[in-house]
Amino acid sequence: MPHLLDRLSGLLLTIAILGTAIDSVIAAPAAALTDNAAEVATRGQREAKDITYGDWQKLCFKAGGMPMLCRTSITGKFATGQTAVRIDLIQREDAPTARLQLFVPVGMYLQQAPKVTIDQGTPFRVPYTWCATNLCIAADVAPPKTVEEMAAGKALTLELVDSNLLALTTSVPLGQFAVAYKGAPAKTLEQYVEE
Repeated sequence: MPHLLDRLSGLLLTIAILGTAIDSVIAAPAAALTDNAAEVATRGQREAKDITYGDWQKLCFKAGGMPMLCRTSITGKFATGQTAVRIDLIQREDAPTARLQLFVPVGMYLQQAPKVTIDQGTPFRVPYTWCATNLCIAADVAPPKTVEEMAAGKALTLELVDSNLLALTTSVPLGQFAVAYKGAPAKTLEQYVEE
């Protein structure tokens, strides 16, 4: 009987520790969304006017028996042809939410997540997820309300903070977003898996 009580108390202690750890993991993203203490005072602001945007385009991918995955994107380029910014809205056929993904140049202040504002709406932050040698990616879940605002909106304002703590803004046109997002894909890439 003493061994059973020892095992039972050990099991209860393990469950209590795991429960506390899980609660802190779940609470962390909510705290990150409401924590304004991480805001950095910028030293100035400038608009990136030398970016030319293409059209919104929808590409879909279908692999084997998996649900279709579609990406509605727009790319902004500098006069040199280098990609300045790319915005993707990614949605899986069977998913209730989409993923907003931002590709931005390296050299940004990574502690300050990009700020997105649709028209004159409430701004929200999209956290950086990783960087490569030529770009950084910020991504997060895009609730249905955000997708609806993009479809009805005229412009998406993207504000970044660079490593000199200057706020850089660019205005991304949303005029053709709804047509591309709700319409047929410009291209569907399929992969067949032989079993």
